[in-house]
Amino acid sequence: MQIRAIDTSICRERRRFVHFPFALYYQTPQWVPPIVSSMALVLDREKHPFYQHSDAQFFVAEENGQVVGRLAVLHHKPYSEYHHEATAFFYYFESIDDQKVANGLFSHAEEWARQQGCTLMYGPRGFLRSDCAGQLIQGFDLMPAVGITYNMPYYDRLISTYGFTKETDYLSGMLTKDRLLPKRVHEIADRVKQRGNFWIKSFKSIKEVEALIPKIEAVHHDAFKNNLAYYPSTSTEFEMLVKNIMAVADPTLLKAVMKGDEIAGFIIAYPNISKALQRIKGQIYPFGWIDLLLEKKRTKIIDIDGVGLLPQYQGLGNNALLYVEIEKTLLERGSESVEIIQVDERNFRSKSDMENMGVIFNKTHRAYRKTIQ
Repeated sequence: MQIRAIDTSICRERRRFVHFPFALYYQTPQWVPPIVSSMALVLDREKHPFYQHSDAQFFVAEENGQVVGRLAVLHHKPYSEYHHEATAFFYYFESIDDQKVANGLFSHAEEWARQQGCTLMYGPRGFLRSDCAGQLIQGFDLMPAVGITYNMPYYDRLISTYGFTKETDYLSGMLTKDRLLPKRVHEIADRVKQRGNFWIKSFKSIKEVEALIPKIEAVHHDAFKNNLAYYPSTSTEFEMLVKNIMAVADPTLLKAVMKGDEIAGFIIAYPNISKALQRIKGQIYPFGWIDLLLEKKRTKIIDIDGVGLLPQYQGLGNNALLYVEIEKTLLERGSESVEIIQVDERNFRSKSDMENMGVIFNKTHRAYRKTIQ
């Protein structure tokens, strides 16, 4: 077996890294392929905004000329500066069920991180703040939300055996149309609107959303800056983050909580198009985009990937506004369920609020950490 860093300037090398999961999961009905062009962008050091401030290395494990594992390691400087830790992320871990392959990949990643001056390896964490965090450890019989990692059940064993320990778990769960909010929650939301000058802004077009992006960016930062896993994005990264959301979004599902003329909070929701992503096998062109557009209209599942209020408005009944709007998101489209994505178990208020709404958590993604010796 050989572990080596790929040359990301060579198309053939990039292809070996990107396409390995297609062979690994070809008999796994729950796996959703990535968009190949988006993966190619991640490996493009000239175009992806991550490389404006940080660096990454991509490793493959090969045996008899075949790829049997892969791993990316990132020296994420903004995260390290924000948390005052010299941290490297690992991401895109895929492997056959062989501890030697996993050990080889992680040891090479650890050595690269050590050379960058890092003292801690943490992950899975990606290139953008919106990338899925953690490795799936529960919910293997379920389809993932859009952009959320699905992986083999043995990954937790491979990662833990190498020496990683649990950092935190991210919980995802379903709210179905047969579990509606109590009447009192609607009454609280109505009272909050009346006494606090709050109202809900809906959108009819992508252009309406784009016009508010600068304000949304500031609110997003203030709403999440105290979360333990948070770090700020650059303006270019935030633009890419928004572009990725807009690519799958239905503007009618996006909501802003307004206080007067200012944004106080938001709900980021979009149709689950995972079935279409499976059918097009990661290829948008020449005709895959048509299937994606049709799936937006016919899917009965909505993904909710961001719910937040500015700190000064949290509690005091204001959260009821968000709960009622989440329920409306479920009912207005005639959907069967909404999936609340990746609630950090350390965010006790959010976790408790979702459980009180009736969300049943059924998927867990685990983030790991390891001190670099």
